[in-house]
Amino acid sequence: MTEHEERFWKEGLLVAGVDEAGRGPLAGPVVAAAVILPPFTKPFLKGDSKKLSSKEREELYELIKDKSLAVGTAVVDSTVIDRINIYQATKLAMKRALEDLKHPFDVVISDYVKLEEFNCLPLVKGDERSLSCACASVIAKVLRDRIMEKFHEVYPEYEFVKHKGYPTKKHRELIRKFGITDIHRRSFRL
Repeated sequence: MTEHEERFWKEGLLVAGVDEAGRGPLAGPVVAAAVILPPFTKPFLKGDSKKLSSKEREELYELIKDKSLAVGTAVVDSTVIDRINIYQATKLAMKRALEDLKHPFDVVISDYVKLEEFNCLPLVKGDERSLSCACASVIAKVLRDRIMEKFHEVYPEYEFVKHKGYPTKKHRELIRKFGITDIHRRSFRL
């Protein structure tokens, strides 16, 4: 899981992994995170954050923050998503998360998205093939889940705490019953 990083680490380069959470939901923001691990960090997690339990992600969130040289995050809300589209909003969030690192880096490994402004290696299933990406994925997912839990307090009838804004059958039923909120993405098929 560190083969891509090791190639760069052996050249004395620092790697920033970047990933997002929240491309597919009908409500809420897209959240990106960027993580710089110390060179030659041994793998300490396995793969995609979506396959971990919420408790496992929360524990890893703290561990990643402790182990990392730097962690950057960014949130792009539903109004921006509607204005520029989800793909461009994802790129914007990733770019902002990298800028939020406040630590120099040489190379970016992203989960599939090519970031032209950076020396970027976009990997298909990057969050399963790169430790840096996997760490960024965990940070982004935990942060987004926390945001959606706060939105649940504002809009309890939508049960965001359960589905986090994803297009579940129940979420669609609640949209039909109550209409859309300010955090719903109007450009998505609701």
